[in-house]
Amino acid sequence: MNSINYIEIYLVIINILGFALMGDDKRRAIKHYLRIPEATLFAVAIVGGSLGCTLGMFIFRHKTKHWYFLFGLPIILFIHLLTFAFLYFGPIQFSFM
Repeated sequence: MNSINYIEIYLVIINILGFALMGDDKRRAIKHYLRIPEATLFAVAIVGGSLGCTLGMFIFRHKTKHWYFLFGLPIILFIHLLTFAFLYFGPIQFSFM
């Protein structure tokens, strides 16, 4: 297993976690339970779970009335996609062992 496989596994896990956290926070909101802090949701998105968090936000219709989630999560996702495109297809291509 090379390092790119570890990165792929990490991204899959962190995006599943982001998706699950959005769904769990929605459930907690409905049942009036203790909520997941918004900082935690954004932190998971920033460390690589932006796709999962963004999909979870729209699928569960959770946090869509907060402008900082409605615009922030897609912006983080866009930055991640730009970074990925630059690293793999840009003028300086990085390769993993």
